[in-house]
Amino acid sequence: MLLAFSVAPSGTGRADGSVHDAVAAAVRVVRESGLPNRTSSMFTEIEGEWDEVFDVVKRATAAVEPFGSRISLVIKADIRPGFSGEINGKLERLERAMDEQEQPSGE
Repeated sequence: MLLAFSVAPSGTGRADGSVHDAVAAAVRVVRESGLPNRTSSMFTEIEGEWDEVFDVVKRATAAVEPFGSRISLVIKADIRPGFSGEINGKLERLERAMDEQEQPSGE
């Protein structure tokens, strides 16, 4: 399973509205899990078996609890039995396709 999620508190009381401290706490949980993961400006991706991935998401969400009065959690999953290494594999296939499209047609 490849899962992308975003977790953030609301009701933080911060004048600037920043949630970076809370997000850092969640990302720390993900990175310490040992599962393949990647964080971008909007989502964190994690790869593994159903139970282990959702356990990490649950713990990452709990890590955000102290930072606000509510929590927003967005999840998107790609469930493809029999496949692993998709956190990098999907990107590698995309890059190959992009390279193939850039090749001159020989005209």
